[in-house]
Parts: sequence; C-alpha cells; structure tokens
Amino acid sequence: MSEPILSIRARTLILVVAFLSLVFDGVELGLMPIASLSISKSLLGEAFTPTLGGDWFARFTAALMLGAAIGGILLGDLGDRIGRSRALGVCILFYSVFAALGAWTRTQEEMLALRFLVGLGVGGLWPNAIALVSECWSGASRPLVSGMMMAGLNGGILLLSQLARVWPITPETWHWVFQLAGMPAFLGIYVSIALPESPKWLSSRRKSSLPVTPLRELFGTELIRFTFVGILLSAIPMVGAWSASKWMIPWADQVAGVSNVGYKAATQGWWALGAIVGSVAGAQLGSWLGRRMSYFLISIVTLSVTMAMFQWTAPLERWFHPIVFAQGLVATLFFGWLALFLPELFPTRVRATGSGLAYNSGRFATAFGVLGAGYLFTHLGGNYPRVGAICALIYSLGIFAIWWAPEMTPATSEVS
Repeated sequence: MSEPILSIRARTLILVVAFLSLVFDGVELGLMPIASLSISKSLLGEAFTPTLGGDWFARFTAALMLGAAIGGILLGDLGDRIGRSRALGVCILFYSVFAALGAWTRTQEEMLALRFLVGLGVGGLWPNAIALVSECWSGASRPLVSGMMMAGLNGGILLLSQLARVWPITPETWHWVFQLAGMPAFLGIYVSIALPESPKWLSSRRKSSLPVTPLRELFGTELIRFTFVGILLSAIPMVGAWSASKWMIPWADQVAGVSNVGYKAATQGWWALGAIVGSVAGAQLGSWLGRRMSYFLISIVTLSVTMAMFQWTAPLERWFHPIVFAQGLVATLFFGWLALFLPELFPTRVRATGSGLAYNSGRFATAFGVLGAGYLFTHLGGNYPRVGAICALIYSLGIFAIWWAPEMTPATSEVS
C-alpha cells in the first residue's frame, strides 16, 4: 500500500503549528531565568538573600530539566505509539496548564513541583515536533526546516524578553507572566483534535505487524551505538547552556536590577536574538561542513566566547550585550545541528522516541549539573562570573566526543 500524501495546505498547517508550539516552548524555557529572582523575593519575603536567590534559580532550573528529561523519553515514546500530532497536543497541554497554575503558587516548593510538571511537556514536545515536520516535509531542505524549528524555540525566549521590557517582572508583578504562559492550552486542544498525522508514521504502523517497543529497539544491537552517541552529543551543549551561560541573566538582574529594572530583559533579548541566528545557522553549518567538523568547531568557539563573557566583561559595561549576543549565537549552533543530526540516527518506527531519548537524556545530566552549579555558586559566595566560567569548561568535551559519531548513518536516506 502506498504512503498517504498530504496536501500542501495540510503540510503548511503542520509547519506553522509545530513552529508555534516551539515558540511557546521557548517562553517556558526563558521564563525562570528572567523571573526567578523576583519570584524568590516575593515568596521568601524577609528570608531572601542574593545567594539564596541564586540557589533557588538553580533548583527551579534543575526541576524543569529533570521533568524535561523524563517527558522527552515518555512523551517521545507516546509519539511513536499514538501518533506525532496527538502526542504534540498532549505536550502543549502539559506545559501550558501547569505553567498557568504557577500564577497562584504560595511557596517556593509549590513552584518547584510545577516547574517539574511543566518540564514534562517541554521535553516531550521537541522530539514529536521535529519528527512530525521532518516526516511531512521530507522533500524540503532539511537544514532549512530544522533551523526554522529551532529558531522558533529561541523566538519564544526573545518574545518573552521584549514583553518583559514593556511590563517589567518584579516581586510585585511576576504573576502575569505565568498567566501568559498558560494561553497555549487552546493550541494544545486544537492540535489534539484537528492536526493531520504524519503519513510516514501511519505507513510505518500499517506495515508493522509486531508490537511497537521503541526503547527495547533503541538499546538493541543494531541501534545502541547511535543511541549513546546521540545522548552524549546532546548532553554537552545542554549542560553548558543551563549550568553555565544562563547565569548571565540573574547576574544582570543582581548588578542592574535596582538602577535599571529592564536590563535583565534586555540581556535575555540580546541572547535570544543571537540564538535565533545560531539556531538557523547550526543546521546549515552541519550540512556544509559535515556533521563532525561543524560540531568540533562549534565546541571550540562556544568555549572561547562563553569564557570571554564571564571573564572579560560584566553587566552594564559597554561590551557586555554584544558578547551576550555572540554567546547566544554560537551556543545555539549546537541545537540547530542536533535538529538536523538526531533524526538521521533513527528509523521512522522509533524516530520520536530515539530523538527524544537522545536530546532529553542530556537533561538528566543538566539537572544534576545545575544543582552542582548551585552548590558551587553558594560555596563561592554568590560569584556569578566564576561559576559561569568554571561550568563553561563542559564545552571542551565536545572537541573530543564528536569523533565517536558517524559522519553518515543508515537512517539518513529514510529521513531525507
């Protein structure tokens, strides 16, 4: 039986919806870096100290990453079982509904639990969105489509930063940002009911008479090498992004928060602007230079720029925002690269699970890495630049790890 063909209108709808779902996903990822200190000041009251605020930022980040790691595996698996579109809708509902509940939290512990639940949807969305688009637009330029998807993620961070410049997030006004983050629930309902399904997934399910066991297959003899390579190459930039570079935003809040309440939002905006460029360029770079050489060069440049950001400049100085922009650009080249590379590793029947497992297993390492960074932050007396510079060393691992990856994989032709 031939594979069903979607109309250009249906494929365009899928592309737009997947892009929007990643924009709102980006809002969730950018929410706590920009709002965490204000929330902690509000909920902790007189018990708040700058060091304690940084420690809670690490805890909130770790909770989100742990939830994303689990959600990426479980809800990625759901996409291989019930379909990409329905799983995508479930993920959107998870991150939007639990984000909205954050507006009514009364304690730090309640917020911590909600950030974990939000993380389930955040983690599950990426593999299902990428699998759905890559399968429905298999004839298009994969580097361009992959880059567009990752640009949507960082576009959400940029959108949030610009809104926060107009309506500053303070200890008195932070609730609005969680109400805003709950609005995509309407999109989640629509996606669950009306979005077309991936023809490749439908065809794969019809051809297979065996029960779907994605996790068992991923760790079987044929795919285990690809699985571990995907996990390793995803973990390095993920840990670097959250345990190192994200400290720039609370650092900006600490230094400029009193004199310039919008400075932290501007900092996140400059980073996100660079990240949008990097997300698109990362996939193109991987296509032009080859998977190995591009990842190798990205690792070297990201390490250098991140160290420069924390050691050669500081918030309110002239060169801080230009270097923040550059760091956002080079650090997110990794994620455009991953959006191109990971689907190549796995055949259609386990693609969402495999991509989700690889991408989000890095978040398990990130959760522990961020908690370790929080401990280091406290041990160093709340010194943001020292913590950021030490944690940036994780990028050096990418210089060596990439040479274990295959330049081409058996699944490549199936995706393209």
